[in-house]
Amino acid sequence: MKSNSVTDRVSSAHLLPLLKTHFGFDQFLVLQEEIIQHVLTGKDALVLMPTGGGKSLCYQLPALVFDGLTLVISPLIALMKDQVDGLQANGVPAELINSSLSGREIDEIQSSIQRGSVKILYIAPERFASEGFIEFLRNLKISCIAVDEAHCISQWGHDFRPDYLNLKNLRDEFPDASVVALTATATLPVREDIIKHLRLSGQRTFISSFNRPNLHYDIRPKSNALSEIVSLLRSPEYKERAAIIYCFSRKDTESLAADLNSRGIKAEAYHAGLTPKARHDVQDRFIKDETPVITATIAFGMGIDKPDIRLVVHYALPKSIEGYYQETGRAGRDGLPARCVLFYSYADKFKQEYFIGKIDNRTERNNAADKLNQMINFCEGYVCRRHFLLDYFGEKYPQDNCGYCDRCTRTKEEFDADDIGRTILECVNSIGGRFGSGYIIDILRGSNNERILRFGHHNLPSHGEGRAYGVTQLKEIISLMLEKKLLLKTTDEYPVIGLSSAGEKLLTGNERMILPKLRASADKPGKTGALPQKIFSTPASDEGNLFEELRKLRKQLADVRRVPPFVIFPDVALKDMSHRLPQDNESFLAITGVGEKKLEQFGPVFMKAIRNFNIRHGRTN
Repeated sequence: MKSNSVTDRVSSAHLLPLLKTHFGFDQFLVLQEEIIQHVLTGKDALVLMPTGGGKSLCYQLPALVFDGLTLVISPLIALMKDQVDGLQANGVPAELINSSLSGREIDEIQSSIQRGSVKILYIAPERFASEGFIEFLRNLKISCIAVDEAHCISQWGHDFRPDYLNLKNLRDEFPDASVVALTATATLPVREDIIKHLRLSGQRTFISSFNRPNLHYDIRPKSNALSEIVSLLRSPEYKERAAIIYCFSRKDTESLAADLNSRGIKAEAYHAGLTPKARHDVQDRFIKDETPVITATIAFGMGIDKPDIRLVVHYALPKSIEGYYQETGRAGRDGLPARCVLFYSYADKFKQEYFIGKIDNRTERNNAADKLNQMINFCEGYVCRRHFLLDYFGEKYPQDNCGYCDRCTRTKEEFDADDIGRTILECVNSIGGRFGSGYIIDILRGSNNERILRFGHHNLPSHGEGRAYGVTQLKEIISLMLEKKLLLKTTDEYPVIGLSSAGEKLLTGNERMILPKLRASADKPGKTGALPQKIFSTPASDEGNLFEELRKLRKQLADVRRVPPFVIFPDVALKDMSHRLPQDNESFLAITGVGEKKLEQFGPVFMKAIRNFNIRHGRTN
């Protein structure tokens, strides 16, 4: 056992008061206490938890128990600052050292550390390349080293960072410290790489469920994406709420931001081509609720610790399931409902394949191609989205229907598709399964383009028989028929659609074709209909108005302190206040996320705001 470990198991009676006082929670989430007890014995750990699952607490709370210093290695400056701001607001003595600080500021922080007045220190992996910094650490008692975003150390990870390789000597430099590696996304090869490179000793791997039950996964054809994005951002669920829209290129981020601003939606672009200061300023305005929408490349990455992002949109196809999972994981970190929308097109698929083809290293190229194919299977597959994601990460989802993704929610309503469905089957049968969906739709819509005339398909009985449906509707019907295995898609050089045995049987039989209700509007082809289900339950009007007033108060307090609003209180706490209307210390402490420190700092001003609101509206507790 390592010399700095806590030799006896720390009782829940000791840990729970720390949890409530500093973090405002009455109980641990799944696996948290078990991991904390393991870390407190001085043993190493690999922790896999989804974003928002409570990974940070697994080293932050032990730091309050250990005698020595806990080092946290974090990849981005913004992420460090947000976490340190939050810890300090909770009464936890935490600091950071990175390139944003002056030499004098760093000296002051190091002096505080030497006096023992700092429990948690956040640093970037680059610091371990500095012999002077290593020498400073050698003279300290290092109890624990937490490596956040640990997948960055693996070449098989989706976000490999060479600077993380500096961490391979941690075990030699600090043999008595426990090492905790944490990540939200790691396949088995990545986990093995983490354990190998960090030389985790006597480690135990803790794997929480990858399921994010508050996220609604939604994949749509990219035929009318801008209009659909505008509709989403104007809807009551997402208007003036935080949203990230991931784009393929720098140019795309800027043009999309311009399009949104021209439609009255405040948005800013973020990409690697901006100066460091410009990137920092854009991110800062987003974190502080001054810019609700960011259009970004994946450069807008893991440094986002904002818990109240309600919408994440992929305007282009992600390169991998890992990347998609991590990017969507930035939505709803506070546990409240959020939506993840991906617009998929073959053009984006071919674009990604083109760039993969330019990778020189054959192993890397094949790895990238495999990851992209899994992403395509996810988009084109007909199973529950949640089921597919969890299966990819080695977790079995117990149900066929999650009730909270586009595949599962759209099956709740149906329409009689017998006439148009049989017409499509007849068309596919007539042209011999040699063409793709676009050509089939041209026939159904009555096109007389050169290709159709050349093949004589303008003479087919099905020619023009689908004019009553819009192009997007016909695409959706064909997709649903593929899902029902009435049609089959095969891909050699180009994807083509043929008739399945089930389709042949239906075409010659008497069974009627019933399909899920279409999402595309009948009167305006391509326009999106209502969302599959309401994301937020509608609060009473007074409750909703109080929530907005508390949001404004939170913003004012955050601006004075120069911290993001969520450092004061997350949305979930404000919603709880709006519902419970606390008016004394005991009831305010019962609010989710409120501990003694938050009560002391902010309880009086928030209770006064609630009391004044009640008086104005003639409402009593």
